[in-house]
Amino acid sequence: MFKNLPEAPVAAKKPVTDERHGISRTDDYAWLRADNWQQVFQDPSVLDPEIRAWLEAENDYQKAAMADTVVLQKALFAEMKGRIKEDDSSVPAPDGPYAYGSLFVTGGEQPHFFRTPRDGGDRDVMLDGDAEAKGSDYFRLSGASHSPDHARIIWGYDDKGSEYYTLKVRELADKSDREDRIENTGGGGAWTPDSQAFFYTRLDDNHRPSKIFYHELGKPQAEDRLIFEEKDAGFFMSVGGSKLDDFIFINIHDHETSEYHIIPADDPLAEPKLVAARETGVEYDMHEGGDVFYILTNADGAKDFKIVEAPVESPGRENWRDVVAHTPGSLILGHGVYKDFLVWLVRHEGLPRIMIRNRTSGEEHAIAFDEEAYSLGLQGSMEYDTDVIRFSYSSMTTPSEQYDYNMRTRERTLLKTQEVPSGHDKDDYVTRRVMAPSHDGAEVPVSLLYHKDTKLDGSAPCLLYGYGSYGMTIPASFNTNCLSLVDRGFVYAIAHIRGGKDKGFAWYEDGKRQHKKNTFLDFIAVAEHLVSEGFTSPERIVAEGGSAGGMLMGAVANMAPDRFGAIIAAVPFVDVLNTMLDDTLPLTPPEWPEWGNPIASKEDYEYIASYSPYDNVKAAAYPPILALAGLTDPRVTYWEPAKWVARLRDMKQGDAPVLLKTNMGAGHGGASGRFQRLEEIAFEYAFALKVNGLST
Repeated sequence: MFKNLPEAPVAAKKPVTDERHGISRTDDYAWLRADNWQQVFQDPSVLDPEIRAWLEAENDYQKAAMADTVVLQKALFAEMKGRIKEDDSSVPAPDGPYAYGSLFVTGGEQPHFFRTPRDGGDRDVMLDGDAEAKGSDYFRLSGASHSPDHARIIWGYDDKGSEYYTLKVRELADKSDREDRIENTGGGGAWTPDSQAFFYTRLDDNHRPSKIFYHELGKPQAEDRLIFEEKDAGFFMSVGGSKLDDFIFINIHDHETSEYHIIPADDPLAEPKLVAARETGVEYDMHEGGDVFYILTNADGAKDFKIVEAPVESPGRENWRDVVAHTPGSLILGHGVYKDFLVWLVRHEGLPRIMIRNRTSGEEHAIAFDEEAYSLGLQGSMEYDTDVIRFSYSSMTTPSEQYDYNMRTRERTLLKTQEVPSGHDKDDYVTRRVMAPSHDGAEVPVSLLYHKDTKLDGSAPCLLYGYGSYGMTIPASFNTNCLSLVDRGFVYAIAHIRGGKDKGFAWYEDGKRQHKKNTFLDFIAVAEHLVSEGFTSPERIVAEGGSAGGMLMGAVANMAPDRFGAIIAAVPFVDVLNTMLDDTLPLTPPEWPEWGNPIASKEDYEYIASYSPYDNVKAAAYPPILALAGLTDPRVTYWEPAKWVARLRDMKQGDAPVLLKTNMGAGHGGASGRFQRLEEIAFEYAFALKVNGLST
């Protein structure tokens, strides 16, 4: 499988001892964390030479290990690229006299943002992403937000991968950028109704969106007015506007608690008004509906959320009145408000549906589909006074379809079906949803895709994907990339494990903090179930996950290394304990509600220590492991996978390789271009094929 490998890099051991709660731990590889990590995010060239040398040695090693797959990688890339319509365009969404959309051009890596007259006509390209990215090794646009008078846009870009975005303002009459230049932002802005100013979040040195500023066009950033500051480092913050342009919303939240402040849009320098004070464990999200706000919340024990309304003049919690009652087992995922209709997206028994209520008559109806597993997305509308919303539908076999839906007449209009230029026959594939019994009897949903000719006798290789954190649900949607594996005989499986909200909010709660191990045990149970049902065999399973899903990969590798043939861990959050002990890191304080606070709690410390992948590497026969990192990643810092690989290589038994590929010019999301990203996926898939003896 991996023959004639050069000698693997060996990281130096420089022990650092830490003592907390009377417990002492020694970290041999703490030195891989650069002392100047904040500066590295802004300028990767300042990385310590010793650290850079080790990362580059690891890159050389993985290149040697994967050298025999170069032709395969090119073939996979060509296949995946061939399934993408290169000159694709979104269906523009109407707003006032125009309709706004985005497109890609043949050979282009970056989106172009355009508009047309509302009722159709020539495209006017407002922003050419390929032109803006020229000369940059990394470039990612944050979007383009048009002003209420449609005369200009705010647009943002990140040219390092560190997610510090620069904002610019473009005049649409002549496509010139004004002198306004706003550095170190979260990536977007909220316009005032007069289109002469906007609000934005500024990131501090620790990458936290801690302040909201007001910027008047034509003035330097140094003169921007501070509107709001969040002192608690445990909370994120964002700013946005309402459809009616009546309010500016300041949204403050962590993973389980939220708080809103509102500003009248016509009085932008007014003191922000508190809606409902933060209360640990209570979340709410709000939209304007004329003289009332509609608020999605889990208050009053509504675990799967309900919708309440409150008067605009006095929106405090004492005035909240239920309008969509809490229904256990039916999780409300989001909502939208229009002049005559209230809309919400709900997941019941693992499948989504869109609910619509006439605000006057109270009559309700649903939009749903019949496939065994599918994905439904609610785009809504940019306009308030409309009867038409937009949604998308796909399944693992069905390319994405986009519809306009008239909420009054209940008519669906198919706007666009995703094109697969190289061809796709959905009848060649099978999608299924099975339930895997976990260690405690919980039934874990699993979405499956395989070719109709694949033999289900245990001989098929399998890519088993999992995430299982933050309440994130991995949809059973159409994925053209995985067809390159499925067409080669793979079963592609998504494990909807606890820690996500696939079966309601309780499914999330049962996979966080002191219940986190359920996430890992569920994933192992899914692997065992797929084997017992003949879909695959242990040595044929390639487990894959990224970020918090990469933590999952590290945990299951420690807990059950013999259940998997290989592991792919993308930007893996594997140094959980050390990261949660360091409150200077960008995301640590806001993450404590998800994982626990090991600084304050010995119980949290001991529980995290019991599963943290880096801390639990042992002398065992691990399967082949591929770890992927980004040097400027502010979410999962590069040293987490680097330290993990160093310890694995030091302690593991057997000759299965451990590979580390660090993107020296990108962050958490990998390469920024759409085709550059395909090259990275081709590399991962080539590894999955190689470990299954299918690389030729």
